[in-house]
Amino acid sequence: MYALVEFKGRQYRAEKGALLKVDKIDAEPGSRLDIDSVLLFSGDNSGITVGAPYVAGARVNAVVEGHEKGKKIIVFKYKPKKDYRRKTGHRQQYSIIKVEDITGV
Repeated sequence: MYALVEFKGRQYRAEKGALLKVDKIDAEPGSRLDIDSVLLFSGDNSGITVGAPYVAGARVNAVVEGHEKGKKIIVFKYKPKKDYRRKTGHRQQYSIIKVEDITGV
């Protein structure tokens, strides 16, 4: 059983017990999430249900496990012969959520 969900503008494949790495959300670890924007639902023996755009009645329940930072990305700007060099870095912040349950139609 799995579902394709749209969360914060991105699509994820959610299975029961799976850990999803999503963009950072303002929620404490241990808090619960209900995601009702399910694009596709595949049950055990009910086949595949595709939404238009969302599947009515389908819901994914998840719990926030924690927050982490991604790998550092170096941004280097350079213009030859002009003595112009700028070096900056960026680390994207993520939230880890664990899918508890998927309820379908």
